[in-house]
Amino acid sequence: QLQLVESGGGLVQPGGSLRLSCAASGFTLDAYAIGWFRQAPGKEREGVSCISSLGRTVYVDSVKGRFTISRDNTKNTVYLQMNSLKPEDTATYYCTTVKPSVFKGCMFSQTDLGSWGQGTQVTVSS
Repeated sequence: QLQLVESGGGLVQPGGSLRLSCAASGFTLDAYAIGWFRQAPGKEREGVSCISSLGRTVYVDSVKGRFTISRDNTKNTVYLQMNSLKPEDTATYYCTTVKPSVFKGCMFSQTDLGSWGQGTQVTVSS
């Protein structure tokens, strides 16, 4: 399975920023689309953002204009810059390999070899 390790979460006040990192373990991720998902207590996991192997990006409506996904293939890492954080962004954030999309570049669907890691907790609270 393709394993990714998330980091960068923490406690932040509303309006604050965090940058999450997603590092590949044991493989190079430059050929893969990577997606960020999140799961809040009592809720289903939802797709937040994804980036294709060529850099095309997709965002869920609730984070458009606030979150930015990027990739640095030289560091084998994908990032999620989160600005203007809101309490409703509180969740455990996961990254995984996702399927490509002809129309949008990527989609919020895990690949067959994708796996879920431990995630990184993001808490937005005053």
